[in-house]
Amino acid sequence: MVVVDTHCHASQVWFEPVEILLDQMTRNDVDKAVLIQIRGQYDNSYVLECVRRFPGRFSAVVIVDHARPDAPQRLAEWTKQGAEGIRLTPADRSPGRDPLAIWRKAAELDVPVSSGGTLEEFASAGFEGIIKELPSLKIIIEHLGGVGRHYLEPRKNDPTPQAPLETYQRVLSLAQYPNTYMKVPGLGEFCPRPQPMIQPLPFTEIPSLIEMAVEAFGPQRLMWGSDFPPVANREGYHNALRFPMQNVDFGGEANKEWVFGGTAATLWKFPD
Repeated sequence: MVVVDTHCHASQVWFEPVEILLDQMTRNDVDKAVLIQIRGQYDNSYVLECVRRFPGRFSAVVIVDHARPDAPQRLAEWTKQGAEGIRLTPADRSPGRDPLAIWRKAAELDVPVSSGGTLEEFASAGFEGIIKELPSLKIIIEHLGGVGRHYLEPRKNDPTPQAPLETYQRVLSLAQYPNTYMKVPGLGEFCPRPQPMIQPLPFTEIPSLIEMAVEAFGPQRLMWGSDFPPVANREGYHNALRFPMQNVDFGGEANKEWVFGGTAATLWKFPD
């Protein structure tokens, strides 16, 4: 099985440099990875340098300042330098007459959007409207649509909290649009850390959130992402790969091959 990690961060100013990621990949037999630019960083030179320095190992998803009038042109410039995707939130809109200009440019350039946001943002009519408006644009919902936050950090002061599974079902319903995809994280994104720690599997209960995504999207539109290096503050890189592989029902080995590598290979080139 060729294993691809579709959600990693590497930076010289925050988190860790790419060499630390490469070490984790080597230790855990991860063949390739997608470098996802960190929020608020519009200089994508480093992640593109990583792609060039390590041929065949990485693809880069960049961020542009969508609020700038020239954001579509900047995206085109980054793609000429090797970018293979752009990161946007469901709420990102362009200034001027066309609020979807940056999304439309991604569709024109045939680069997928890796979208990070909250469960509520992904469940919104506005996000669904973008998906419907641009059927040729591949849109990847990060972190299981953000549902894990509701399990790890319940909103204690919200007098009318939305039932997370009800909202998650609305996000999963976006699978009806064939241009949508979803990232599958490690179990630590939605399973609370037990105290005291237990072994070998530290989680006493594993909600069937990933199985629900498999049923909705199918394995060919799901992909695994570790969330390196923030995952080090949860179960760690090795376990973020091993625990889902061993404890989630993907429906057979062939389906696992899609989720842990095959789907990513249809979206990114990993240039060598």
